[in-house]
Amino acid sequence: MSIRSKLLIFIPLLVLLMNLVTYFLFQSGTIVRDSYDLIMGRILKYKETTGASEDSLKAVYAYLLHPAEDSKAQAAETLTNLSGLHSTLMDTGSAPPLTSSLTGYGNMIRTLLSLEQQTLAASENGRSSDAFGHYLEAEKTLSFIRSEGQQLVEGELDHYRPVFRNIQAENARLYKLGVAVFALGTTLSLVVAVWISRSITVPVSALVRSAKSVSRGNLDPPLPAGGKDELAALSAAFTGMLAGLKESIEKDRDIAEKERLVKTLELQALQSQINPHFLYNTLNALSKLALLEEAERTSDLIVSMSNFMRYNLQNLDRQVPLRNELEHVKEYIRLQQTRFRDRVSFQLDIDEKALNVRVPSLTIQPIIENAFIHGIGHMESGAVISLSIHGGPSVTKIVIQDNGIGMTENVRASLLNHTQVPAAETPIQARSTGLGTRNVFRRLELVYGRKDLVQITSEPGKGTTVVLNIPVGRSGMNSVSADDSR
Repeated sequence: MSIRSKLLIFIPLLVLLMNLVTYFLFQSGTIVRDSYDLIMGRILKYKETTGASEDSLKAVYAYLLHPAEDSKAQAAETLTNLSGLHSTLMDTGSAPPLTSSLTGYGNMIRTLLSLEQQTLAASENGRSSDAFGHYLEAEKTLSFIRSEGQQLVEGELDHYRPVFRNIQAENARLYKLGVAVFALGTTLSLVVAVWISRSITVPVSALVRSAKSVSRGNLDPPLPAGGKDELAALSAAFTGMLAGLKESIEKDRDIAEKERLVKTLELQALQSQINPHFLYNTLNALSKLALLEEAERTSDLIVSMSNFMRYNLQNLDRQVPLRNELEHVKEYIRLQQTRFRDRVSFQLDIDEKALNVRVPSLTIQPIIENAFIHGIGHMESGAVISLSIHGGPSVTKIVIQDNGIGMTENVRASLLNHTQVPAAETPIQARSTGLGTRNVFRRLELVYGRKDLVQITSEPGKGTTVVLNIPVGRSGMNSVSADDSR
């Protein structure tokens, strides 16, 4: 999960959870408050109505003692106020067990209002005795109102006493729930914060350590474990960058080695050339002199030697058709057969269609030379060297085989791994005239960028078989050469 998704999912969820809990607490508190308001509202209305009844009777009494307009207006105002409270009280109602009591209480208030109005009317008409009679009846009614109002208050309290206790218990529960919600919210916030923080800081710290390790030259540093967030993508990009860096360093190392080999080859070529034009002209003169003396075999041998040296001294920093390599090998065979005569038999099995493939110059002849010098050089008769070239859709296979003395596993491994042959296993032999098999293998590896192009099969006393697998359709690189003489 990406960091953005974590932030967009878990933080809103946490806020929503806290809001839901807050809303639940608010609703619970609202219910408690409404119940409390209902109960206290009724009790206060009973008290207020009883008090208004007393105030109205006092105002009527004040008018009886001092009849005047202002006292009359004051009495009328208190009567109006009492009438309004009576209507409100009856609309509000009471607890179900107190319905009948409330009805009687309301009737008493209406009776009080009627007596007070009769008192005021009798006083205005000058009937003082009737007015005081109605007033006394009103006082008796007020005493009943006081008593009934008190009973209503006590009845409401008795009826809602369990409700009050429930309200108190609910308040205590809400308090505990609020504390628990606060603790839970704080804990969840800390857990989510630590989790998101660790999901960011741990991979970043690992990448920083890896970057510091790379800066110290370690191109294989430990990397953070895989994930699916942006930091995992950053780690993958960092890994890809390291892979590209290692590949680039490897390529630079190969290029540097190729350049070193080319410089070495150029130096060897310069040391071997002396004056190639003078040498070619001398060999041509010797060839013509041999013809004049009717020594045709000698002339042919000199021509072969001239062609062989000309091919060897050409610019090796290039590739040539396999056909040219085969002709060069044939020139070398002519020279060697002059030396070995019937001691060695050379066999060819050539696929003409495969001869247009381009290979690095001097690829086959050094291996043939190695077979002569190190394989069959000690044999007095029956030596056989065979060269087989066959083309395929993707690979041209070149097989050089001899029935000579073979080689040990250590020698075979050293040739394939481009290491020095152990001195104890290297017999003293004639010096090679070419690049050497080890360097041929290394050149092929550098040219085609592969290490599986050469196979060697050999056992002591059972001969040697060298197989070269040349990729078709790849020209490789030109800057290749050798520094080995085996």
